This record gives sequence, structure tokens and C-alpha cells, in this order.
Amino acid sequence: MKNNSKNPEKEKKPIDFRYNFARYWEIARNYKGLIIAVLILILFFQASYSAESFIFKFLTDSATLFISGEQDRQAFTSFLILLAAAFLTLKGIQAIFRWVWMSCINKLETSMMFDLKRKLFNHLINLDHEFHTSNKTGSIISRLLRGANAIERLTDVFVFNFIPLLFQTAVVAGTIMIFDFSSSITVLVTISAFIAFSFYINKKQQAYNIAANDAEDYEKGAVSDFFTNIDSIKYFGKEERTKASYKRISNNTRGAFLRHWNFFRWLSSGHNLILGIGLFFIICFPVLRLLEGEITFGSIVFIYTSFGSMIGHLYGFDHGLRGFYRSMADFESLFRYHRVKKTIIDRPGAKKLRIKKGRISFEKVYFKYKNRYVLRNFTLDIPPEKKIAFVGPSGSGKSTLIKLLYRLYDVNSGSIRIDGGNIREFQQESLRSELSIVPQEPVLFDDTIYNNILFSNPKAKRKDIFKAMRFAQLDRVVAGFPDKEKTIVGERGMKLSGGEKQRVSIARAILADKKVLVLDEATSSLDSETESEIQRDLEKLMKGRTSIVIAHRLSTIMKADLIVVMNNGRIEQAGTHKELIKQEGLYKKLWNLQKGGYI
Repeated sequence: MKNNSKNPEKEKKPIDFRYNFARYWEIARNYKGLIIAVLILILFFQASYSAESFIFKFLTDSATLFISGEQDRQAFTSFLILLAAAFLTLKGIQAIFRWVWMSCINKLETSMMFDLKRKLFNHLINLDHEFHTSNKTGSIISRLLRGANAIERLTDVFVFNFIPLLFQTAVVAGTIMIFDFSSSITVLVTISAFIAFSFYINKKQQAYNIAANDAEDYEKGAVSDFFTNIDSIKYFGKEERTKASYKRISNNTRGAFLRHWNFFRWLSSGHNLILGIGLFFIICFPVLRLLEGEITFGSIVFIYTSFGSMIGHLYGFDHGLRGFYRSMADFESLFRYHRVKKTIIDRPGAKKLRIKKGRISFEKVYFKYKNRYVLRNFTLDIPPEKKIAFVGPSGSGKSTLIKLLYRLYDVNSGSIRIDGGNIREFQQESLRSELSIVPQEPVLFDDTIYNNILFSNPKAKRKDIFKAMRFAQLDRVVAGFPDKEKTIVGERGMKLSGGEKQRVSIARAILADKKVLVLDEATSSLDSETESEIQRDLEKLMKGRTSIVIAHRLSTIMKADLIVVMNNGRIEQAGTHKELIKQEGLYKKLWNLQKGGYI
């Protein structure tokens, strides 16, 4: 397996900051009141921290006067009590405001995370069938959840790192300027150098951040693929081969993250140098003025403690900046999906479909998939309440017809009509909800047998569900389970046998009770005895419905009103079973092979 995330500079996948911010703001703007409250509280906190430095300045100056004998003990004690009361009052107010502040932040972030996940989930679930067949489920899940975490991280960056630093810089630089202009300018220069260097390094490593994300997504997708196919790995004895594949993939991820994280060596060293030089000059200037008698020792303490409080904010800013770029990289990965547009779209004013008769017409249908025509000039009229069977070799276009009928793809030319109406004129969801299907490979939710059947008709009554189970010969199977119909089937129904899954799928289609029924190898996973029983029940089910049956076993479709033999996307033969076995052609060849036990 190849991982294409090794050379980020070569790939050149820049982060689209403008697009990502626009998506972020779409969600954040719904909570403007909370955002304003958070900003006001941040400003209060930064001002209160400077007030603490003033308290220590007054304490230092008063202590200096007391030690030098210029202030008596009683006056010094009274002043200490006053400062202590002011300090405790300030801390009490800070505690109350911090409780309110954190409550606002928690509400803001959880609401935004929920909105993002719901928005992107709805977008993804609504994308075309081709998108989901072309993207690994593990990668989709990884990006969706990481994107939700990114919105929390980015909001934290703003409320804990960027905005506090902005407010604190203004407050500290302004108050230091009262005592020493040179120190105030040095503070601004040091902070500016620190921020500029942070931006420079983080900008250099952003391509490697995206590459690390892509490598991680690829790894998660591969892991999902491995565990989904665990049966194949076990059956063919390929555990060691799979371990080797995962080792190679995870090593690529390790390398991608190492190249990304190595940038922080330069970042940490550069920050240490900038702050060291800045602190030297910030203390140097006021000390020279102290020697000249122009400022007090308390003023030096105030300048030092004020700048000292800034160091935590600066490192917090750097941490936030890394979180900012990481969030933008996570958004970039997720919003690549957001940029994917649905190609199978409803026309403006599309109506809901209600099938009354069930007449289906394919009219001069051409369909091309990946530059190869799967269907060419396909024309067929299926009368209401008739049973039509499609047979033919793999790749002849049988399953493609079903996908086109369900409008999972659109025809390139021609049309498909139901009761005379072009299916493009109706809402897709209403079209699909009017059809019932038993697919060749039933995939079930990790839920109970009961709920998996109920999925096709959520309004169905309990008695109807058990009736469908009896019809599908499922009741006898369920009776042997400890939890009966409440048995959890496992991911993709893996706790059930192939035949049991197929019975659940059949019961689900029965419960849907639609005018058009599609059976795509509906009994392929059943043993001969059970298949014979269900075939008899399906015969009853198909009465009064338009039924489309895809089958490889010709014995299951002998009673069809019309058998359509397909080859290379065209109709090669059509007729009843009795008619086709009398003709020289593909059907007779297939029949003789199956009759002789070769298929």
C-alpha cells in the first residue's frame, strides 16, 4: 500500500484559511451574545491581573519606607491590612467571574461542536453513492471527529491565548509606560518579536501538519479496512502479512508526525533567546533610573512582575498558535468533504413520488462509468404487477440497472420512468422510499434484530414486524436466541450467519410493503430447503406487485413473466423460461450448465 503523504512540500496542499474561517464563523455567529460576554470577562481578568501587580508595588514601596524608618509600625500595619483586604476582595470577585466565564465558554464550545458535527454529518450522509464507495469509512469518521475537536481547540485558542494576550499587552504596556517609557517600548518589541517568530515557524510547518493528518487518516482507513475484512484475513492465514502492512503504514504516519514535530525544536530555542534578551533590557533601563533616584524599587518590582505575567501569556500564545494551525489543518481535511458537491440533485420544485400502478420503463438508456459504457441503448418496458427477471454474466449491467432505478447514479442519456413520470422529476428520498429491496449482500446496523426490521417502516406495529419475521422464516431462528428478537446483530450483522442476515433483510423488505419489489440474489445465502420455502413465500409476496429479480440460479426465476438475458450492457434475449430454453443462445447455455451441476 502506498502512502502519498511523504513529501508535503512536493504535494503543496496549502491551508485555505479564508474558507475555513468562513465555515467557523458560520457556526460561531449564532452565539454572538455568548461571545461578547466572554470578551468582556477576558478584559476584566487582564485588568485585574495588573491590579495585583499594583498591590505588590504598593506593598514593596511601603515595606521599603518601613525598613528605612520613614514609616512607623502602626501605619505600615494598617496599610498591610488595607492591601490584604483589597487583594482578597479582588480574588473573590475573580473567582465569581471565572465561574461565569467558564460556564459561557462551556456552553459556547459544546454548542458549536454539536452544530459542526450535525452540519457535516448531514452533508456527508446526503452525498452521492459514488462518494461513499470512493472514500474509506475510517477516514470519514476520523476527519469528522477530529474536526469537531478542532472547533473546541480553535475557540480555546481565541478565549485562552490570543485575546488575553492582546488585552494583557495593551494593559501592561500602558501601565509600565507610567513608570518607564523605555521599558514599555522594550516590552512591545519583545512581544512582537516573539509573536513574529512563532508565526514564521508555524507557517513553515503547516504543510507537514496536513501531511501528518493525511497519513493518520490513511492509517485509520486501513485499520478499518483490515478489521472489516477480518474473516478474509483469518480464512487465508494472512495475519503476518497484515501485521507487516500495518507496520509499514503506521511507520509512514510516525515519519510524517516526526517531520511535523521537529519544527518545535527551533521554536522553543528561539523563544528562549528572545525572552532572555528582552528581559535583560526591560530590567536594565529602570535599574539605571533607580540609580539616578528617578523611580522607586517598588516600580521595578511592578515592571518585573508585570512582564513576568506576560511570559505565561506569550507561551500560551505559542501553544495556542500551534493549536490554531493544527485546527486549521484539521478543518482543511474535514472541509475537503464540505467542498464536495452532490451531483445527483433534485430539480427545483421536485414532487414526492407515490407509486400507484408500478409500471417501469427504461427508454434508450445510456450509462457510462469511468469512461466505460455499462449500458448502451437499453430499452425495456416492465408492466405493472409483473415479475421480471434479469440474468447474465457478471458485469453485464444487471446491478447497474437497479442503481439507476434507485437514482444512485443518473443516466447519461435516455430516461427511466415510473407510472409515466421521469424519476428525475421526483425527490430522490421519496423515490427510494417507494421501492423495497432485498440486496445481495445485506448490511445490518449494530442493533437488535427487531430494530433492523423496523428500519424500513418506523411506523409499523409490533404484530406487523412479527408477521414479516414469520414470512421470512426468521421466527424459528430467533426463537433459539437467548434474547429473541432483541438480539444485537453486531457491526454489519457479523454475529449472524449469511442466511440469517438474508432473512432479516427479507423481513425488512416485507415490512416496507411497497408496490415495487427488487430482489437482488435474495436467496443466495440460504440452504436449498430454506430457499425453497422462502421462494414459495416470495411468490405470494410478489403477487400484486411489480417485481424485479436478479438471479444467477435460473431455477429461482423459472416462473417469471419475462426473463431478460443481458450481456455487455445490452439485451441479448428476452422471453419466458420455456421460450428461452428452446432458443440457441446464452440462456440455454447457462441452463444446460446449471442443469448439469456446473454452476
